[in-house]
Amino acid sequence: MPDPTDTHDLEPFAHILADELPGNWTSEYHRHAEYSDQFPVTEDVWDMNLVSGAIAKYVLGHDAVLTRDDGARLYVTGRPGHPDEYLVGAMAPPGFDPKAFRGVREPDGIAVPDDPFRAADDIATGLLPRYDKAVAQVQHNAAHPRQPAPAPSPAPELVVMTWFGDGMLAAKPDSPQAAKALHDNGFVYDPREQAFVLAGDDTVLQAQAVRAAGAQLAAHGIGVILRHPPSRPALETTAPPPAQPAKPTTRAL
Repeated sequence: MPDPTDTHDLEPFAHILADELPGNWTSEYHRHAEYSDQFPVTEDVWDMNLVSGAIAKYVLGHDAVLTRDDGARLYVTGRPGHPDEYLVGAMAPPGFDPKAFRGVREPDGIAVPDDPFRAADDIATGLLPRYDKAVAQVQHNAAHPRQPAPAPSPAPELVVMTWFGDGMLAAKPDSPQAAKALHDNGFVYDPREQAFVLAGDDTVLQAQAVRAAGAQLAAHGIGVILRHPPSRPALETTAPPPAQPAKPTTRAL
């Protein structure tokens, strides 16, 4: 139910205010029987300060919407707890994609005295210039939408071929194309190593296979890196036993 303690005489105030604002304005007064009745109008209030705070925290029994002949709208209601003040907020222009409002600062509303003539001066100097500027920015954004940022280019695929101490070469492909290129050129999949391996018994044939595989991979836009393993034993070998510490020596006196 409307707050019975609200003594704001809003309807005549809003009517006189519409006549005193610069430009041609009309006033439409609404009275709310229930708390939820205020939200269909207030959902367009373009404010993140005084006005939106009052809408969220209080039951507002009535409000008025002032509309200029170019479509600009102002929301007017009594300021809760301040019988001699009203709240006036801008209302967002309809019909724009939400993306057009990105980066546009809300033209936060203001509190005005219960004198509509003084209130009209405060609105004309303190709210309307910010409101018109914000609307112009929204219109510009709608006419010149931001182009979406290009998706980052995927990192090129690389096949790392690792030499081991026994001359064997191992490669781990990341795609079916890479696996096929390796297999086509003599690499054999070893499930224990989870890699394609190329024996090094004949280094000449091994080098030819590596060059051929590299050319086939390059045709698919896949690069090749050759490297030596970081301190690990060769395939199918065991690590040598750790060296025994030297026995201490004694010196005859």
